[in-house]
Amino acid sequence: MDKISLILNIIILLISPFFVIGIIKKTKAFFAGRKGVSIFQPLYDFIKLLKKGSVISNSTSFIYRIAPVVVFITTVTAGLFAPLCANCSIIGTCGAFVIFCYILGLSKFFALISAMDCASSFEGMGASREACFTTIVEPAFFIILASIIALSSNSTFQNLNSIVEYAGNFGVLIIVLAVISIFIMLLTECSRVPVDDPTTHLELTMIHEVMILDNSGVDLALLTYSAGIKMVILASLIINLILPSSLDFTASCVAYFILLGLIGVIIGTIESAIARFRMSHVFEFVFLMSSFALVIASLTAVKIYGV
Repeated sequence: MDKISLILNIIILLISPFFVIGIIKKTKAFFAGRKGVSIFQPLYDFIKLLKKGSVISNSTSFIYRIAPVVVFITTVTAGLFAPLCANCSIIGTCGAFVIFCYILGLSKFFALISAMDCASSFEGMGASREACFTTIVEPAFFIILASIIALSSNSTFQNLNSIVEYAGNFGVLIIVLAVISIFIMLLTECSRVPVDDPTTHLELTMIHEVMILDNSGVDLALLTYSAGIKMVILASLIINLILPSSLDFTASCVAYFILLGLIGVIIGTIESAIARFRMSHVFEFVFLMSSFALVIASLTAVKIYGV
């Protein structure tokens, strides 16, 4: 990776989460017939939280104090292995997708134990729901990535869409199913409608928001920032599956930013068009990703082994 790509991807990883969330808010305001807040408002909110102090319960341990920092560091570290702009990763190494999955898993682990450490049954409920969805989503995600890597004969995240060259029509179908599956994962892991509603404070419907309900100040800033970074990482995986590898650097960068903004618009449109699912129906929605993952694995086996 040259210096320009490296600097650009670092900027994307650290700055674009604010603007993607801003686009989502703007889109929801548009459908509600309002002007809405500035697209820079998430950045202003982040800076405001950094200036505030944190209120920490006496019943918590050191886990609760270090968890926001660990979640932030692990999320950023996972982003270093993910393909961002120009189909390049900041750190490209063999087996990157395995490292990527385990680092994201570590981030989720600390988020869960932090919620349980504050001695609140309310947050424990949210952690239980989050863990339940994660046990469905993460194995499916691993199967999808492993299938794509196997078809492209590439153990890194570079040129994910090259499976079209190796698998032909199988590759096209796998890309379509993978894009839908990762988008479902994005909605689930980033607490968006219809799985969760980031603006709700109703006990029966809260999942991620209840996990960070007791956090404040810098801790809350880091947790919300980490959620935005994860959204950009998963959106980047979708984009790199769609964009053809034949594009030059400039065209690839332009297309990347357009698609990143479009994903923000799509998320905002979904949140404006439909309501959050009932909890029993959320599992049915999340299980779609597992179903697609099994189909992708089957297509991969047929293509590679002819079974």
